[in-house]
Amino acid sequence: MVLIELFHNIKKRFVAWYKKRFTVEGLENCILPDKMYLKKLYKTRTGKELNLKNPQTFSEKGNWLKLYDRRPEYTVMVDKYKAREYIAERLEGNHLVPLLGVWDSPDEIDFDALPNEFVLKCNHDNGVIICRDKSKLNIEKVKSELAFRLSRDYYRKLREWPYKDVPRKIICEKLMFPRSGDKTVDYKLMCFDGKVKLIALYAERFTGHLKEDYYTPEWKHVRVIDTDEAGDIYAKPEFFDEMVSIAERLSKGIPVLRVDFNIWQDMLAVGEMTFFHHGSMLPFINEWEKKTGEWIKLPEKYRRNICHSKNGQL
Repeated sequence: MVLIELFHNIKKRFVAWYKKRFTVEGLENCILPDKMYLKKLYKTRTGKELNLKNPQTFSEKGNWLKLYDRRPEYTVMVDKYKAREYIAERLEGNHLVPLLGVWDSPDEIDFDALPNEFVLKCNHDNGVIICRDKSKLNIEKVKSELAFRLSRDYYRKLREWPYKDVPRKIICEKLMFPRSGDKTVDYKLMCFDGKVKLIALYAERFTGHLKEDYYTPEWKHVRVIDTDEAGDIYAKPEFFDEMVSIAERLSKGIPVLRVDFNIWQDMLAVGEMTFFHHGSMLPFINEWEKKTGEWIKLPEKYRRNICHSKNGQL
């Protein structure tokens, strides 16, 4: 009787540990091979099994690419510091926000030398620190946040391989403002083998009320995700044709790449490049998950080995 009760207690504790371990938060700190991790995380987030043997949808192919399409240049492209040189070498004209400084540690930053307004961020993760008035800036708090971001392994969260080996740095850029009367908007052009086929528009992202809408290249509003702000229709931006031209040049020969833009005054700036929209963990709704999946052509040399092998593994 005692042994049976002991067994049930052990089993109960194990089940509680397992459930906690495989929540989204628990998974991030879990040491698992990438393939196993992605399968468990996808199941946790979507309730669906992740098909990696014969991927068909946008999310399935995105996670497949994390595992099997690992070109060295991808690490440069997601590095917000090195990507500046990568972009400058491939584009005519100036399409970069002015750089004010780069450091390896928060303690190296000379805040006295910075202007009254600026933006701080790490080159290997998301998120920014916006300073609009340096006299009101809590410098120690900023240093603490930057130190935390430097220590954060951004790759581990969603196993987005390109971020794994980015040399971590802090960069400071000029704070740019949209033209008077315009809303702060990010235009994220989703490219498939060098062709723009979908645009994600993020508005008011720093107000705590992010609005996310989608448009076709013909600027037709389409409902792609559940949280789409279908009632908030934005006009086609003035620099749209130039955005498309730049995005297609940067994404040529790549299965899927999102190129982000901002419009500051009369300047069109490339913000960043990313390979996994929403980390490939937020499936699109309606027909869009399948349609966008059809647009992704997996690299043939890998697809033969993975999709048509006996066990679906390298």
